[in-house]
Amino acid sequence: MDQIPGKQQILQWINDNPTLVAKRDIARAFGIKGSAARIELKRLLREMEAEGALTKRARSYRDAEALPPVCILQVLAPDAQGDLWARPLEWTGTGPEPLVLLIPNKSDPALGEGDRILARLTDVEGEGHSHEGRLIRKIGSNPLRLLGVFRAGSEGGRIVPIDKGSDKEWRVSRDMAGGAKDGELVEAEQVGPKRLGLPQARILARLGDPSGPRAVSLIAIHQHGIPDQFPDAVIAEADAADPKVALGEREDLRGINLITIDPVDARDRDDAVYAEADTDPANPGGHIVWVAIADVAHYVRPGSALDVEARKRGNSSYFPDRVVPMLPDILSGDLCSLHEHVDRACMAVRMKLDAHGAKLSHRFVRGLMRSAGSLDYAQVQDAIEGRQTAKTAPLLEPVLKPLYAAYEACKQARAVRQPLDLDLPERKIVLGEDGRVASVAYAPRYDAHRLIEEFMILANVSAAEELVRLRRPLLFRVHEEPSPEKLEALRDVAEASGFTLAKGQVLKTSHLNRLLAQAQGTEFDELMNITTLRSMTQAYYNPQNFGHFGLALRNYAHFTSPIRRYSDLIVHRALILAHGWGDDGLSKQDIDTLAETAKLISDTERRSMMAERDTTDRYLAAYLSDRVGAEFTGRISGVQRFGLFVKLDETGADGLIPIRSVGREFFHYDADSQTLRGADTGMTLGLGQRVTVRLAEAVPMTGGLMLELLTLEERALPVGQAPRGRYAPRKPGQAAAREAKRRVSRKRK
Repeated sequence: MDQIPGKQQILQWINDNPTLVAKRDIARAFGIKGSAARIELKRLLREMEAEGALTKRARSYRDAEALPPVCILQVLAPDAQGDLWARPLEWTGTGPEPLVLLIPNKSDPALGEGDRILARLTDVEGEGHSHEGRLIRKIGSNPLRLLGVFRAGSEGGRIVPIDKGSDKEWRVSRDMAGGAKDGELVEAEQVGPKRLGLPQARILARLGDPSGPRAVSLIAIHQHGIPDQFPDAVIAEADAADPKVALGEREDLRGINLITIDPVDARDRDDAVYAEADTDPANPGGHIVWVAIADVAHYVRPGSALDVEARKRGNSSYFPDRVVPMLPDILSGDLCSLHEHVDRACMAVRMKLDAHGAKLSHRFVRGLMRSAGSLDYAQVQDAIEGRQTAKTAPLLEPVLKPLYAAYEACKQARAVRQPLDLDLPERKIVLGEDGRVASVAYAPRYDAHRLIEEFMILANVSAAEELVRLRRPLLFRVHEEPSPEKLEALRDVAEASGFTLAKGQVLKTSHLNRLLAQAQGTEFDELMNITTLRSMTQAYYNPQNFGHFGLALRNYAHFTSPIRRYSDLIVHRALILAHGWGDDGLSKQDIDTLAETAKLISDTERRSMMAERDTTDRYLAAYLSDRVGAEFTGRISGVQRFGLFVKLDETGADGLIPIRSVGREFFHYDADSQTLRGADTGMTLGLGQRVTVRLAEAVPMTGGLMLELLTLEERALPVGQAPRGRYAPRKPGQAAAREAKRRVSRKRK
């Protein structure tokens, strides 16, 4: 052929010959020979690619508005007729994404929603769909995902991961870029087989500015190294779990009206409760309390892929917009979750309390339960206060009122025990549909919350006491008393506020509660609660029992949340081993590595706390970023040589007042009293003082807030103490340049 074919001719050839779409195939079909003609054909193909008429894959071309003959599909849920459909993962056309009807063969493996398959497609006409597909092979349901910054290039671009430990970039072809722009934070997944060279990725979501709201928790997850992608073997084990649990030797608890009470937005339900009056004449006014917990050990066996991954994660991590679970969702959100009106495997404890809430005895069982209702805290509180709904009204008399009667007795025992009684409201960040902070408020605290907490503590104590009695290894939840240094600092703050904390005696939580009671209702109430909390040591896990100071308990272990804490799974396995309830109890490997596991999950718990805190700080900084220049009230919550930390009343956010921005004098720092004192005016800045501040800077990327001090204790600053001006961060290198200039000046003299 003497002439180069037209664009329409090339497009028609590709559609008619889907297996012969390489550039040399096209050249051979149209008789194109010679370097000049081949260059012209190459130019034409590139032009068609730029126009979107063709999509280039490796060294071949295809019609951008058509699916290739062999395609990667994601299986969708069956429709009402039981037909299985799939969506193409490589659709680049401008029209609606076509659906593919899967035509199974008898020899094909079972396919389920989310599975990814390689399929051979056939065009069909006169049907309600345009393509039918036949399975070539299953390629898994758990593609590798990554988070990174997209860098645009001439043929698509690359993704630079934000993981600290990853330096491998990912290649993104133009048709897989999803319209991402240079510098955007993107979420992507691997496509195609793993080969030599850069792996190829397909962008799933454009998250925009890396400092934007939708990226906040993702950045924290990756920066703190929290695993958020389950390995294929873990997903395969979870998918293979049998949803049916036979009663067998389990105790049948389905006749007991156990209910779950959780936050309204709970992702999993791992504990259920029930109470009734004790009919034993020897225990007048007593109560029977049942606490049933999801039997995660039934599904997560020692040494399995699920177990290895759960131990590695240590716990679930919770963020305002997502959860990074310890277990795959099919377990955490379904098979292990105690949903209402379905049979679920459980570990349960029956506790006998006297009329004053003291525990007289307990008995553990491995059972099968059926929740009589899934309620949230507000629903329960409303029902008890006379505002029943169609859901809570039938449960009021037989279930809710006996629970509250048992809780009233537990309150008496708690008053005798005197655990640390801190009053620190929980801050709740509410996000809008766009991922931005819609509101920041303090979550309401009901008696329903305290009821569940008290029963969970009882169950945890019972688990620890049972395993101690049976002399079986376990992980204790340990909380040691404050160090002498921290206790002395707390005493200094208390005395500076006009309160007393006794010296010369063994510290008990009752002493701290007396201090908190002195401050209750005064202007120092919040200060003393925060300072007391900061004086506490960090709780941790340990095979040795050192007691729990904060709860004033000698024996304490975590038993009630095995869906989200690995420590609880270990305690469940210890109980299974101790009672001979099956071969899925604590293994020799578990026992040999108990100390190592305790250290690991203590560290993962702190890691999650830091990531959650960083995320909260970033969300709050983003929320306040459009209010720079506004005035806020707050209280000084920390004092350092370089400045003051202030907790804002409205949001609970923490900001910094650099001391160099306060007044025109030098401030002396006293670490013992936690104060800064002006050398000229004697003005003292200390913990707990009320301040009015102006927001000078909010940095969403770091979560940092910079403040300017306007008033102290509702009074203007002393004469001569006017602020030095609006705080302005120094530019990089500015301080170094200034110091270099000083050195040069001194040399010249």
